[in-house]
Amino acid sequence: MTATLEIKGLVKEYQPGKPVLKGIDLGFEGAALTAIIGPSGTGKSTLIRCINRLVEPSAGAIKLDGVNLVTLRGDALRQARSRIGMVFQEYNLVERLTVMENLLTGVLGKTPAWKAWLRKFEAVDIQRAWEMLDVVGLQDFANARADSLSGGQRQRVGISRAVMQHPALLLADEPTSSLDPKTSVEIMELLKKVAVSKGIPVIVNMHDVDLARRFADRVVGMSGGHVVYDGAPDGLNDQVLKAIYGGESWLAA
Repeated sequence: MTATLEIKGLVKEYQPGKPVLKGIDLGFEGAALTAIIGPSGTGKSTLIRCINRLVEPSAGAIKLDGVNLVTLRGDALRQARSRIGMVFQEYNLVERLTVMENLLTGVLGKTPAWKAWLRKFEAVDIQRAWEMLDVVGLQDFANARADSLSGGQRQRVGISRAVMQHPALLLADEPTSSLDPKTSVEIMELLKKVAVSKGIPVIVNMHDVDLARRFADRVVGMSGGHVVYDGAPDGLNDQVLKAIYGGESWLAA
């Protein structure tokens, strides 16, 4: 099921009086990939991590289908988080587990604790895991330990694990920053496929403007804790990029 995400007046301060996010207002819905771009330190990762409460907001509201995630605690927060898939820059796999076992951790939030402890997963979940491995081309690695994989393979596992949650929303925090250009394209293709095939919003924090132009349906440009651009990828002209990143010597002649 797709989700509607509304962010209103979002502020985050790590130090009092020095906000990293300065009143962010954004909305997301439908089967679309949104790229969030901007210079380092402008709050892109903080924004992504505030959405699923890995970082606690200082002020504002983050509403997922009308429910303010900022106010949730305990079981209510865990239930809301189970609807939000997360893909990490450093993969965050359980290195000693196999690829298949890592995928099945994606259903732990909906599996009784005793079954999870004994690794007794439902047949339908195991079948879905095999189907996901087929989609990402890793069926032959099902029994390989996660720490034996390449970076690109690990990221495919990370994306597959997130999809196993049946997420209504998928977040990706710099998923291509550690990858070579070819693999980065493949990962973005996969994330775009998830948005379309699952009919959900996919929000990707990234540095590569060319990849954003190529794969995003929408680009949000951030600078200094503010949104300074929100629109189509083809609107990223030199003037807009200068507003996002500052300066102009780095722009192509």
